Amino acid sequence: MSDSIRVTVWNEFRHEKASPEIAALYPDGIHGAIASFLGEQPGIETRTATLDEPEHGLTEEVLANTDVLIWWGHTAHGDVSDEIVDRIQHHVVLEGMGLICLHSAHFSKIFKRLMGTTCNLRWREIGEHERIWVVEQGHPIAAGLPAYFEVPQTEMYGERFDIPAPDTLVFVSWFQGGEVFRSGCCYNRGRGKVFYFRPGHETFPIFYQPEIQKVLSNAVRWAAPNGGPAPTFGNVQPLENVQ
Repeated sequence: MSDSIRVTVWNEFRHEKASPEIAALYPDGIHGAIASFLGEQPGIETRTATLDEPEHGLTEEVLANTDVLIWWGHTAHGDVSDEIVDRIQHHVVLEGMGLICLHSAHFSKIFKRLMGTTCNLRWREIGEHERIWVVEQGHPIAAGLPAYFEVPQTEMYGERFDIPAPDTLVFVSWFQGGEVFRSGCCYNRGRGKVFYFRPGHETFPIFYQPEIQKVLSNAVRWAAPNGGPAPTFGNVQPLENVQ
C-alpha cells in the first residue's frame, strides 16, 4: 500500500453536462470538487473516474491502485456494467478497498449488492433545511465535528431506509418537514469498510460546506485498508504436534 491514501472519486457526470445550473455550481463536476478538497489533505492523493469513460474509468489497474473508492450516482444506476460492479465487490470484500457511497448512491448497484436489500427510502425535493446530529461522538468519522451541524437547503430523505442495521450509526438527520434519517452508516464487508453518507444533492453547494468536507476527509481515513492479514482457506497443516 502507498504511504498516501489513494482515493478514486467516481461520478456519473451526467447532470453537469445536461444542466447549466449544475455545471455552474460544479464546473469541474461533483467528482472534481470532491477530489480537489480531498487532494489538499495531507496523506491523501486523488484521481477521478466517470461513467462514460471506458470501463467507467474503473479498470482493474485503477482499482488495484485505489485504497478508497467514493461513489456519486443518481440518474444512471442502470447504465453501470454488472461486470464493473463484480470487480468493485471483489476489491472491497476480498482485497479490502474502502467504499464511500454518497447521497443517491444508496440506489447504486454496488451499494445494493453489498447491503442485500432494496435500499429504498422516502424523499422530497423542496430545498428544506437539514440538521445532522452526531450520535457516535467517539467514532473517527466524527472527529473535529460539533455536536450537530446544518445544511441550509437539501433534498429530504426519510425513514424507512431499507438497509441492514449499520454496524455503527454515526449521524442522524432531522429535516424541516419533520422526517428523520440514518444519514451516516458504517459497515464491514469482508476485508473492506463501507460508509454511506446522505448529504450531497447536486443542485445545492453541499460539497463546498466545511463540515461535509470534514466528514469525507475523516471517512477516507477510516475506510482505508489497515494492512491486516489476508485470510487463508482450505486444507492446512497443524501448528502444534498432534501425534
